Amino acid sequence: MAIFAYIRVSCTEQCTDRQIIAMAELKIPLENIFTDKLSGKNMARPELQKLMTTAKSGDTIIVESVSRFARNTRDLLVLIDKLTAKNVKFISQKENINTSTPTGKFMLTVFGAVSELEREYLLQRQREGIAAARARGVHLGRPTKKLPENFDSLVNQWEHGNISISDILTQTGLKEATFYRRLREWRLLKGKK
Repeated sequence: MAIFAYIRVSCTEQCTDRQIIAMAELKIPLENIFTDKLSGKNMARPELQKLMTTAKSGDTIIVESVSRFARNTRDLLVLIDKLTAKNVKFISQKENINTSTPTGKFMLTVFGAVSELEREYLLQRQREGIAAARARGVHLGRPTKKLPENFDSLVNQWEHGNISISDILTQTGLKEATFYRRLREWRLLKGKK
């Protein structure tokens, strides 16, 4: 009967130290800790899948919190059903949930639903904030790179075969895809095809 830990952060820039310390305090060996640095929006996480395959009957999987294991109730319940079918116990430290008890299974469902609700509220506020910013005329995303004053001349030279695309990219500092997009915009403004 082995004890495994699952650790997840949403991206490679985020730090797993807090979760690793929590697992070290439980004396879980490093080789039994599975770590993903990916969004929890779905179950397509390599280390999670490896853990689900590795865990056998009588084993225990510990997570720091339910939100590290699954981001929505449906995925959480699917994962827990798979673990239960294999007779693998699931423990979440933060919520103090243990699926080996009926109360633990119930609380897991409740916490999963609350976590999903919080996530939906966060996404809704994010969408509302973006809409409000756009309504105020705020440009979102990467800043638009200004075209050089001699863009007309460069395009004219390029169209007549007097200059190469690589020369234009060097002079303007644009990437090729950006150049072609800006060329389309420029032609629309000039009424050209």
